[in-house]
Amino acid sequence: MNSKALANGILRALGIIIGVVLLGYFLYTIQSVIIYIIIAGILSLIARPIILFLRRKLKFPNTLAVVFSMLLMLGLLTGLIVMFIPLVAKQGKNLSLLEVDELQVNIQEIFSQINAYFSTKGIDVLSELKNVDFVAQFKEIPNFLNAIIGAIGSLSVGLFSILFISFFFMKDSQLLKKGIMTIIPNRTEERFFNSLETINDLLSRYFIGLLLQITILFILYTIILLIFGIDNAVVIAFLCALLNLIPYVGPLIGAVIIFVLSMTSNIGLDFQTQILPTTIYVMIGYFIAQLIDNFASQPLIFSKTTKSHPLEIFLIIIIGGLLFGVIGMITAVPLYTAIKVILKEFLSDYKFVKSITKDI
Repeated sequence: MNSKALANGILRALGIIIGVVLLGYFLYTIQSVIIYIIIAGILSLIARPIILFLRRKLKFPNTLAVVFSMLLMLGLLTGLIVMFIPLVAKQGKNLSLLEVDELQVNIQEIFSQINAYFSTKGIDVLSELKNVDFVAQFKEIPNFLNAIIGAIGSLSVGLFSILFISFFFMKDSQLLKKGIMTIIPNRTEERFFNSLETINDLLSRYFIGLLLQITILFILYTIILLIFGIDNAVVIAFLCALLNLIPYVGPLIGAVIIFVLSMTSNIGLDFQTQILPTTIYVMIGYFIAQLIDNFASQPLIFSKTTKSHPLEIFLIIIIGGLLFGVIGMITAVPLYTAIKVILKEFLSDYKFVKSITKDI
């Protein structure tokens, strides 16, 4: 190899490295846009059965079916926001946020009861609290408020962007596919198109399965909270059910929320004989509902919608969480489903691929 060919090879390799770095930087810079497109794509997949029903059964024009579906989604979103207003107002009333003297008495009373209860168990709550730096925590309040204001602004821009992109994805179901096909080589275009059709169908079923899972949990949580007389049971149940969209981590967050709200709903009652037993019973019911979800409804729904074994789903979610955290856990199943379909289309001769794609 002469020096000229060697120099050209080095320059070509250097150019490829620079191109990859620039592409990575570009994708990192526009990551919010990519997230908007992904969310819009998910919404279009969820809305697909509704749009098809309106078009085929009710003979709606395509544009009208899309507009109606989007209005339905916006109505549901508005309803969710309105649902949480009574919860916030009720908790504010329970905590006596507008009556400082009564708030101080309530907090002091419940703290005294908690301290007395744990003292009988040999735990000194007061000594543990001395190690907490409350002043440092209060200094973070202005930063926290600024972060909330910034988040609201970003949320407004994001919501508008997602709705705008979703409209065109729903109006032209082939739009996203056409965009992907422009970067696919001609020789594999037909096979890749078939893969996208299968992925589209499986992911639509998967997201509908998620809605069914949330609905089942919502019903179970509501029944539990109503049995024990927790205020705003429907809203709390819905919030905790939604958190199950985050595998494994979401139920833990939901447990904390339902524990706190169960206690604050009974402020003013005796801690040892009423608040604590009621909260314990609610938590037992919560964990029973989680067991039903983890070992019955979730494996059944996901295995039917994604054509994957429950053990596959479990391992893929764990791997996604280890690699990319919470985002990885949420996106693990859809990405794994898409990869399986593509592998079956292009590498179906391999024994391993046959074993994991035999049901697709």
